[in-house]
Amino acid sequence: LSWAPRPGQPPNTAALLASGPDGEMLWLDVTHCPGQAPRVQLMGRYLLPPCKQRWHTCAVFLPQGGLLVCGDRRGSLLLFPCSSSLGQAVESTSITNGGTDLVDKDSGSELEPSCLLHKEALPLEAPVSVLFGLHGKTGVTSVACHKGYIYSTGRDGVYRQLCLQGQQLEVLRKHRPCKGLQWIEELRFTPDGDLLVLGFHADNFVVWSSRTGENLHCVPCGGGHRSWSYWSSPSAEAFAFIKCGDVMLYNREAEPCEQQVLLASLHGREIACVRRLGAVEVPGHATLNVFVTGSEDTTASVLALSEHSRAAVPLARLSDHISSVRALALASPTGPGDKGFGDEGLSALLFSAGGRAQIECYRLLCTGDPASESAVACQVIHVASHRLDEHWERKKNRHKLVKMDPETRYMSLSVVPGTSTEQLPTPWKFLAAACSDASVRVFGLLEAARKLVLVAESFHHQRCVLKVEAFLHVRAGGERHLLCSAATDGSIAFWDITSPIADAADALHRAEEEMQPLALGAPLLTIMAHSCGVNSLHVRETPEGRYLVASGSDDGSIHLCLLEVALGRGEGSAGTCLRVLERVARPCAHAAHVTGIRVLRPDLLLSASVDQRLTLWRHGPGGLDALSTTFFHVPDLAEVDCWEVGEAGGELRYYCVLCGQGLEMLR
Repeated sequence: LSWAPRPGQPPNTAALLASGPDGEMLWLDVTHCPGQAPRVQLMGRYLLPPCKQRWHTCAVFLPQGGLLVCGDRRGSLLLFPCSSSLGQAVESTSITNGGTDLVDKDSGSELEPSCLLHKEALPLEAPVSVLFGLHGKTGVTSVACHKGYIYSTGRDGVYRQLCLQGQQLEVLRKHRPCKGLQWIEELRFTPDGDLLVLGFHADNFVVWSSRTGENLHCVPCGGGHRSWSYWSSPSAEAFAFIKCGDVMLYNREAEPCEQQVLLASLHGREIACVRRLGAVEVPGHATLNVFVTGSEDTTASVLALSEHSRAAVPLARLSDHISSVRALALASPTGPGDKGFGDEGLSALLFSAGGRAQIECYRLLCTGDPASESAVACQVIHVASHRLDEHWERKKNRHKLVKMDPETRYMSLSVVPGTSTEQLPTPWKFLAAACSDASVRVFGLLEAARKLVLVAESFHHQRCVLKVEAFLHVRAGGERHLLCSAATDGSIAFWDITSPIADAADALHRAEEEMQPLALGAPLLTIMAHSCGVNSLHVRETPEGRYLVASGSDDGSIHLCLLEVALGRGEGSAGTCLRVLERVARPCAHAAHVTGIRVLRPDLLLSASVDQRLTLWRHGPGGLDALSTTFFHVPDLAEVDCWEVGEAGGELRYYCVLCGQGLEMLR
């Protein structure tokens, strides 16, 4: 039995859902009037999917009307239609109420459930949408509806955000509140916009705040109670539960908070990567820059940074990674003008990767929201994920193979541009990854099917690959997808991945099962740019159709080379030739590792280092000449991202964001 709130029902009426034999669930409306016996009316009959434990655990009526969402003991979410039941229930009122308003005063017997005797008059509705085992075998604990979204919780340690697409349930994303909170019981939305997660952590009942990322209350109750209730107000809180047949009550008066947060942290540990999504213009507010950061605390965050207030406001936190987030990549920004900006806001695919060989993909939608504190609303849709050890688990005869190293880390990501064109049979997007196990891997994403697969790889470097950068060469002679990768020995390899991508797209289009990774082949060119590891890499096309490749190293040096791509008549990589036209090296450009480098213009280069210096270089016939140096405040610099903004006079102003032990934006 469970009560389900229904929008628009009278205050003296409540919806009661009862699960019976053979997976049949009844919807009963119970009306109570003072001085009278409760009046019960059968409203609908529903059939739960077959499983071993076939009963529902929670339910909610959607405000859209005509739909009921319920969770069952198997961990599934079910969507039932109930609009037809409403009309039929009204027609059968005289039948169902035949004996509900009468009580035998002499015998004192209970009311006869006459409405159940005529239940066959109502059809047995099947679910129109089923998400089987969404919360695992431990069951769904609660479902709720808030601001047009559906939220579900379970004892699998996560809560999920869903939406309706027509009459189908679609999972947008999942949230993992905190480590160890496996038994999530309920969500509560506060008037000030906070989301409270109620559950049991070990032998304690906890109330966890998603805004501050900490436990607000912790009650040592023994843990895992199935009958409990929690109430709170600004002045007090109470928690009641049943233990060994006894009703226990915990009550506490509110205490004044002596702790004041001067500056909220963005992450719990150092920030390893940052990418700018774009800018959002909101009426009445200064231009807001939206960034994505990844950290060693295993989370990625979407932030809005205002140049006027100089405050970074978190918009969304992504907690799907089980290890550190070391690399980010963005694809398919939409809108004219500023990159990724349009009338509807920002839209882009976000790839995040890091430890335990894990890649996650999300669709980000950012729009202006003047009513919110950040003035920006961010919707996150989880698209796909991939882990190498899961790929190994699906291999045949895996007992004869060596298992994939679970310590493999993705060091860098780069989206292969120009792969969603008509030349491919399906709109696949491809992603290149630098891996710590000496491999360069290419993944394919089909967003419509939420599918991310490994399509090609190469172990050419024979050592840890630190950076990858993909670029597109388009000329009258043809189109080539090129890739450069850099390793810990200071070498930079250049690849033509046009044929592997085309072959992979064709194989993915034909294959019903998961394809075997293809070979990338041999690189077109390899140059020794540095004496040790390459920590930063950037490629920019010149107006003449050539490519400037800039890199920075552990030894503090900067290397710049000018490449020309020649397309022959041969097929595949055999018809592509790379020629080095110019090489410029600047030893000891910095006093520490160069972890950020960008080619702003063919004659202008920017570099940043762990020595906390940001230097502008002019590239001319004589080599690289330092123009200016700016000291920044972020220690242990990890990465730099740059963008340009057009001024009113037609001039370009360059901005950069730096991350490490903090976040800083400079112009």
